[in-house]
Amino acid sequence: MTKSFTKYHGLGNDFILIDNRQQSQPILTPKQAIELCDRNFGIGADGVIFALPGEGQSDYTMRIFNSDGSEPEMCGNGIRCLAKFIAELENNNKTKYNIHTGAGIIVPELQSDGQVTVNMGQPRLLASEIPTTLANADEKVVDRPLELAGKSWSVTCVSMGNPHCITFIEDVNAIDLAKIGPKFEHDPVFPERTNTEFIQVINPKYLKMRVWERGAGATLACGTGACASVVAGVLTQNNDRLVTVELPGGCLKIEWSTTDQKIYMTGPAEKVFTGIIA
Repeated sequence: MTKSFTKYHGLGNDFILIDNRQQSQPILTPKQAIELCDRNFGIGADGVIFALPGEGQSDYTMRIFNSDGSEPEMCGNGIRCLAKFIAELENNNKTKYNIHTGAGIIVPELQSDGQVTVNMGQPRLLASEIPTTLANADEKVVDRPLELAGKSWSVTCVSMGNPHCITFIEDVNAIDLAKIGPKFEHDPVFPERTNTEFIQVINPKYLKMRVWERGAGATLACGTGACASVVAGVLTQNNDRLVTVELPGGCLKIEWSTTDQKIYMTGPAEKVFTGIIA
Protein backbone atom coordinates (compact mmCIF):
# COMPACT_ATOMS: atom_id res chain seq x y z
CA MET A 1 0.00 0.00 0.00
CA THR A 2 1.16 3.53 -0.76
CA LYS A 3 -0.40 6.64 0.75
CA SER A 4 0.38 10.32 0.35
CA PHE A 5 0.91 12.54 3.39
CA THR A 6 1.62 16.15 4.22
CA LYS A 7 3.86 17.27 7.07
CA TYR A 8 2.75 20.34 9.04
CA HIS A 9 3.90 22.00 12.24
CA GLY A 10 2.36 24.45 14.68
CA LEU A 11 5.18 26.27 16.49
CA GLY A 12 7.41 23.23 16.03
CA ASN A 13 4.79 20.76 17.29
CA ASP A 14 4.83 18.62 14.14
CA PHE A 15 2.37 16.21 12.58
CA ILE A 16 1.89 13.85 9.66
CA LEU A 17 -1.48 14.65 8.03
CA ILE A 18 -3.36 11.87 6.21
CA ASP A 19 -6.37 12.29 3.89
CA ASN A 20 -8.71 9.68 5.38
CA ARG A 21 -11.99 11.02 3.96
CA GLN A 22 -12.91 7.80 2.16
CA GLN A 23 -13.50 5.75 5.31
CA SER A 24 -14.54 6.32 8.90
CA GLN A 25 -11.59 4.60 10.63
CA PRO A 26 -7.88 5.54 10.47
CA ILE A 27 -6.14 3.73 7.64
CA LEU A 28 -3.00 3.27 9.76
CA THR A 29 -2.61 1.39 13.03
CA PRO A 30 -1.11 2.88 16.20
CA LYS A 31 1.95 0.67 15.62
CA GLN A 32 2.40 2.11 12.12
CA ALA A 33 2.00 5.61 13.56
CA ILE A 34 4.82 4.93 16.03
CA GLU A 35 7.07 3.84 13.15
CA LEU A 36 6.23 6.90 11.04
CA CYS A 37 6.82 9.30 13.95
CA ASP A 38 10.32 7.91 14.59
CA ARG A 39 12.76 10.72 13.81
CA ASN A 40 15.57 8.37 12.81
CA PHE A 41 13.79 5.58 10.96
CA GLY A 42 10.54 7.26 9.88
CA ILE A 43 9.21 10.62 8.75
CA GLY A 44 9.50 12.10 12.23
CA ALA A 45 6.62 13.78 14.08
CA ASP A 46 4.87 14.26 17.41
CA GLY A 47 1.79 12.53 16.00
CA VAL A 48 -0.22 11.36 12.99
CA ILE A 49 -3.52 13.17 12.28
CA PHE A 50 -6.31 11.71 10.14
CA ALA A 51 -8.95 13.81 8.35
CA LEU A 52 -12.01 11.54 8.46
CA PRO A 53 -15.62 12.11 7.35
CA GLY A 54 -17.72 14.26 9.64
CA GLU A 55 -20.19 12.94 12.21
CA GLY A 56 -23.58 14.54 12.78
CA GLN A 57 -23.37 18.27 12.04
CA SER A 58 -19.58 18.34 11.72
CA ASP A 59 -17.67 18.84 8.45
CA TYR A 60 -14.85 16.45 9.37
CA THR A 61 -13.67 14.18 12.15
CA MET A 62 -10.18 14.45 13.62
CA ARG A 63 -8.34 11.40 14.96
CA ILE A 64 -4.75 11.54 16.16
CA PHE A 65 -2.21 8.95 17.26
CA ASN A 66 0.67 10.24 19.40
CA SER A 67 4.26 9.24 18.75
CA ASP A 68 3.86 6.48 21.38
CA GLY A 69 0.72 5.11 19.69
CA SER A 70 -1.74 6.47 22.28
CA GLU A 71 -4.77 8.46 21.14
CA PRO A 72 -5.50 11.82 22.79
CA GLU A 73 -8.92 13.40 22.73
CA MET A 74 -7.71 16.54 20.94
CA CYS A 75 -4.65 18.58 20.04
CA GLY A 76 -4.66 22.38 19.79
CA ASN A 77 -1.66 22.78 17.50
CA GLY A 78 -2.78 19.74 15.53
CA ILE A 79 -6.25 21.09 14.80
CA ARG A 80 -4.77 24.30 13.36
CA CYS A 81 -2.64 22.14 11.07
CA LEU A 82 -5.69 20.05 10.17
CA ALA A 83 -7.64 23.19 9.22
CA LYS A 84 -4.87 24.25 6.83
CA PHE A 85 -4.68 20.71 5.43
CA ILE A 86 -8.45 20.53 4.84
CA ALA A 87 -8.44 23.93 3.13
CA GLU A 88 -5.76 22.63 0.78
CA LEU A 89 -7.73 19.45 0.08
CA GLU A 90 -10.96 21.33 -0.62
CA ASN A 91 -9.29 24.13 -2.60
CA ASN A 92 -12.22 26.53 -2.23
CA ASN A 93 -12.95 29.75 -0.35
CA LYS A 94 -14.23 28.15 2.83
CA THR A 95 -12.30 29.26 5.92
CA LYS A 96 -14.28 27.86 8.87
CA TYR A 97 -14.87 24.20 9.79
CA ASN A 98 -16.76 22.26 12.43
CA ILE A 99 -14.42 19.43 13.46
CA HIS A 100 -15.64 16.47 15.49
CA THR A 101 -13.01 15.42 18.06
CA GLY A 102 -12.82 13.33 21.20
CA ALA A 103 -13.26 16.62 23.08
CA GLY A 104 -16.44 17.57 21.20
CA ILE A 105 -16.95 19.94 18.25
CA ILE A 106 -14.00 22.30 17.77
CA VAL A 107 -14.21 25.21 15.30
CA PRO A 108 -11.00 26.46 13.61
CA GLU A 109 -11.12 29.51 11.31
CA LEU A 110 -8.40 30.51 8.85
CA GLN A 111 -7.41 34.18 9.04
CA SER A 112 -6.28 36.38 6.16
CA ASP A 113 -2.80 36.73 7.69
CA GLY A 114 -2.21 32.97 7.65
CA GLN A 115 -2.95 32.46 11.33
CA VAL A 116 -5.69 30.12 12.54
CA THR A 117 -8.13 31.03 15.31
CA VAL A 118 -9.74 28.11 17.09
CA ASN A 119 -12.85 28.18 19.27
CA MET A 120 -11.71 25.62 21.81
CA GLY A 121 -14.97 25.60 23.79
CA GLN A 122 -15.31 26.03 27.54
CA PRO A 123 -12.74 24.62 29.95
CA ARG A 124 -13.80 21.85 32.30
CA LEU A 125 -12.75 22.38 35.89
CA LEU A 126 -14.21 19.68 38.13
CA ALA A 127 -11.91 16.92 39.37
CA SER A 128 -14.13 14.27 37.76
CA GLU A 129 -13.79 16.04 34.40
CA ILE A 130 -9.98 16.17 34.41
CA PRO A 131 -9.94 13.37 35.74
CA THR A 132 -7.92 13.47 38.97
CA THR A 133 -8.24 12.29 42.56
CA LEU A 134 -6.62 15.45 43.96
CA ALA A 135 -10.07 16.66 45.04
CA ASN A 136 -13.61 15.36 45.40
CA ALA A 137 -15.32 14.65 42.09
CA ASP A 138 -17.46 17.82 42.20
CA GLU A 139 -14.66 20.16 43.33
CA LYS A 140 -12.19 22.29 41.39
CA VAL A 141 -8.48 21.62 41.69
CA VAL A 142 -6.97 25.07 42.21
CA ASP A 143 -3.65 25.56 44.01
CA ARG A 144 -3.73 22.05 45.46
CA PRO A 145 -0.55 20.47 46.84
CA LEU A 146 0.90 17.48 45.00
CA GLU A 147 3.78 15.59 46.59
CA LEU A 148 6.01 14.39 43.79
CA ALA A 149 9.72 13.69 43.34
CA GLY A 150 10.49 14.72 46.91
CA LYS A 151 8.86 18.13 46.54
CA SER A 152 5.48 19.72 47.17
CA TRP A 153 4.08 21.32 44.00
CA SER A 154 1.12 23.69 43.93
CA VAL A 155 -1.00 22.56 40.97
CA THR A 156 -4.17 23.61 39.19
CA CYS A 157 -5.95 21.15 36.91
CA VAL A 158 -7.96 21.99 33.79
CA SER A 159 -9.46 19.86 31.04
CA MET A 160 -9.67 21.16 27.50
CA GLY A 161 -11.18 17.83 26.53
CA ASN A 162 -7.80 16.38 27.54
CA PRO A 163 -6.21 16.55 31.00
CA HIS A 164 -3.75 19.25 32.08
CA CYS A 165 -1.86 19.83 35.31
CA ILE A 166 -0.43 23.36 35.59
CA THR A 167 2.14 24.60 38.07
CA PHE A 168 3.52 28.15 38.32
CA ILE A 169 7.25 28.41 38.98
CA GLU A 170 9.92 31.12 39.04
CA ASP A 171 12.07 29.89 36.14
CA VAL A 172 10.84 27.45 33.50
CA ASN A 173 14.37 26.99 32.18
CA ALA A 174 15.41 25.43 35.47
CA ILE A 175 13.04 22.47 35.00
CA ASP A 176 14.51 19.13 33.91
CA LEU A 177 11.55 18.10 31.77
CA ALA A 178 12.89 14.68 30.84
CA LYS A 179 13.22 13.83 34.52
CA ILE A 180 10.15 15.41 36.09
CA GLY A 181 7.68 15.24 33.18
CA PRO A 182 7.11 11.46 33.26
CA LYS A 183 6.60 11.58 37.03
CA PHE A 184 3.68 13.99 36.60
CA GLU A 185 2.29 12.13 33.59
CA HIS A 186 2.17 8.77 35.34
CA ASP A 187 1.32 9.83 38.90
CA PRO A 188 -1.57 7.71 40.24
CA VAL A 189 -3.65 10.84 41.01
CA PHE A 190 -4.18 11.10 37.22
CA PRO A 191 -5.94 7.86 36.23
CA GLU A 192 -5.80 8.74 32.51
CA ARG A 193 -2.32 10.29 32.80
CA THR A 194 -1.88 14.02 32.24
CA ASN A 195 -0.19 16.74 30.23
CA THR A 196 1.92 18.99 32.46
CA GLU A 197 2.62 22.70 31.98
CA PHE A 198 5.32 24.63 33.86
CA ILE A 199 4.50 28.35 33.75
CA GLN A 200 6.58 31.44 34.46
CA VAL A 201 4.65 34.70 34.77
CA ILE A 202 6.50 37.51 33.02
CA ASN A 203 3.55 39.85 33.53
CA PRO A 204 -0.24 39.41 33.66
CA LYS A 205 -0.42 39.53 29.87
CA TYR A 206 2.61 37.37 29.05
CA LEU A 207 3.48 33.84 30.17
CA LYS A 208 6.41 31.53 29.39
CA MET A 209 5.57 27.84 29.22
CA ARG A 210 7.31 24.51 28.93
CA VAL A 211 5.31 21.36 28.49
CA TRP A 212 5.51 17.62 28.92
CA GLU A 213 2.80 16.10 26.73
CA ARG A 214 1.05 12.88 27.59
CA GLY A 215 2.16 10.32 25.01
CA ALA A 216 4.63 12.61 23.24
CA GLY A 217 7.04 13.88 25.91
CA ALA A 218 8.75 17.26 25.72
CA THR A 219 7.42 19.17 22.71
CA LEU A 220 8.03 22.67 21.35
CA ALA A 221 4.40 23.68 21.79
CA CYS A 222 1.02 22.49 23.08
CA GLY A 223 -2.10 24.44 22.12
CA THR A 224 -4.50 22.88 24.61
CA GLY A 225 -1.81 23.29 27.27
CA ALA A 226 -1.50 27.02 26.55
CA CYS A 227 -5.29 27.36 26.83
CA ALA A 228 -5.41 25.40 30.08
CA SER A 229 -2.54 27.45 31.51
CA VAL A 230 -4.30 30.77 30.89
CA VAL A 231 -7.41 29.39 32.60
CA ALA A 232 -5.30 28.21 35.53
CA GLY A 233 -3.65 31.62 35.72
CA VAL A 234 -7.00 33.39 35.88
CA LEU A 235 -8.22 31.02 38.60
CA THR A 236 -5.06 31.66 40.65
CA GLN A 237 -4.97 35.41 39.86
CA ASN A 238 -1.64 35.11 38.03
CA ASN A 239 -2.70 36.55 34.68
CA ASP A 240 -5.40 38.34 32.67
CA ARG A 241 -7.90 36.69 30.34
CA LEU A 242 -6.13 37.82 27.14
CA VAL A 243 -2.56 36.58 27.20
CA THR A 244 0.40 35.86 24.96
CA VAL A 245 1.89 32.48 25.82
CA GLU A 246 5.51 31.98 24.80
CA LEU A 247 6.45 28.37 24.10
CA PRO A 248 9.84 27.05 22.95
CA GLY A 249 8.51 27.02 19.35
CA GLY A 250 6.92 30.49 19.39
CA CYS A 251 3.90 32.37 20.71
CA LEU A 252 0.16 31.77 20.88
CA LYS A 253 -2.52 34.33 21.68
CA ILE A 254 -5.07 32.92 24.13
CA GLU A 255 -8.31 34.57 25.24
CA TRP A 256 -10.76 33.27 27.84
CA SER A 257 -13.85 35.22 26.85
CA THR A 258 -15.98 36.82 29.54
CA THR A 259 -18.93 36.78 27.11
CA ASP A 260 -19.34 33.07 26.41
CA GLN A 261 -16.64 31.63 28.71
CA LYS A 262 -15.03 29.91 25.73
CA ILE A 263 -11.32 29.80 24.96
CA TYR A 264 -10.03 31.27 21.70
CA MET A 265 -6.56 30.29 20.51
CA THR A 266 -4.77 32.03 17.63
CA GLY A 267 -1.50 30.81 16.15
CA PRO A 268 0.28 29.60 13.01
CA ALA A 269 0.21 26.31 11.13
CA GLU A 270 2.92 25.77 8.51
CA LYS A 271 3.18 23.24 5.71
CA VAL A 272 6.60 21.61 5.65
CA PHE A 273 6.58 19.01 2.86
CA THR A 274 4.57 16.27 1.14
CA GLY A 275 5.55 12.69 0.39
CA ILE A 276 4.50 9.09 -0.16
CA ILE A 277 4.34 6.37 2.49
CA ALA A 278 5.42 3.10 0.91
